[in-house]
Amino acid sequence: MIRPELRDHLTHHRETYIAGLCVAGSAWVGTRGGWFLAAIGLALGVVCAVWMLLAWRRTRFARPVSEPGLVDLDEGRIGYYGAGGAVLGGYIALEDLAEIRLLSLRGQKFWRLKAADGQALLVPVAASGSEKLYDAFATLPGIEMGALTAALSSSATAQSLWRRRV
Repeated sequence: MIRPELRDHLTHHRETYIAGLCVAGSAWVGTRGGWFLAAIGLALGVVCAVWMLLAWRRTRFARPVSEPGLVDLDEGRIGYYGAGGAVLGGYIALEDLAEIRLLSLRGQKFWRLKAADGQALLVPVAASGSEKLYDAFATLPGIEMGALTAALSSSATAQSLWRRRV
């Protein structure tokens, strides 16, 4: 009944739309009268607006799955299960992460996660579960998530996006 492209769009952006509805609901609560409901509506509105911004950034971060493999986030460790070929899998702990780069190899984009001991993990941007990396990267000290999402739209071959300060 719903056109497939509209259904895909609504599914992809559902968290942003739900947060927007919460902003509208908080505005409705705030206009019901009295200073108490206005304060509650304003507080809810701020929380929901921040949620909406994060949901919008997370939506920009997620890509349609077009690469083999699976990204996993488990107890502070980023894991990638490669499906063979040139990119193998592995794990890297967030506390050991020293550098994040975005590389473009053979027309595909990859996250290059480098540990403090020199080990590196290549994770395709379009791998299944790669949207989990947004929340994992957001916990890193001094990271600019806006710059990270903007880099995904860039056509640069290699970009250094974050480096842990020692």
